[in-house]
Amino acid sequence: MDEQRAYARRLAAESIAEDDATGWFERLYAAAERGEAIVPWADLEPNPMLRAWARPGSGRAVVVGCGLGDDAEHLAGLGYDVTAFDVSETAVARARGRFPDSRVDYRVSDLLAPPAAWRRRFDLVVEIYTIQVLREDARRRAIAGTADLVAPGGTLLVIARAREEGDDPGRMPWPLTRAEIEAFPLPAIRIEDLHDDEDPPVRRWRAEFRRPAGS
Repeated sequence: MDEQRAYARRLAAESIAEDDATGWFERLYAAAERGEAIVPWADLEPNPMLRAWARPGSGRAVVVGCGLGDDAEHLAGLGYDVTAFDVSETAVARARGRFPDSRVDYRVSDLLAPPAAWRRRFDLVVEIYTIQVLREDARRRAIAGTADLVAPGGTLLVIARAREEGDDPGRMPWPLTRAEIEAFPLPAIRIEDLHDDEDPPVRRWRAEFRRPAGS
């Protein structure tokens, strides 16, 4: 796993050096499809912090950076009308292949340039581990773009690695500070500072925001 994470970090560094914040995702998923790599965050099951938070519901939901589709399928199983997108064509094709009878609408799209029709469209927006692998201007744009998907009265759920302001961000993924979590331009309902059940445990944010119904 350490070697696989090092490979993903190398792809990210090369892409960022070329001023391409997201191009490395396709390279990684394509290499994994060829059996030459693995995607470190693809556990082939819904995120446990999403499972603990989500309840049966309805309305339009979107999963940002959906990867291989497990979180999207979980929400669809709870009753949501789900759109799920990823910048990687290979990831989206693999998700469709894994769930051939799915009700989820899988799309190829870039969070940094989403379709205009998605603006303030979704009753539930779920972002897990995508913003934490972006840096600087790309991260700021992604934070704003994610919030802009939330419909009036809708909810945004963000799950990400956490760090203190003065901590070394270390290697990719780069944990978010509380200030970065609070930078989502929506009223915060709850910001939880948690540790997961990995060995050793990893500190994470689980943050819930809501757009006022009239805005």
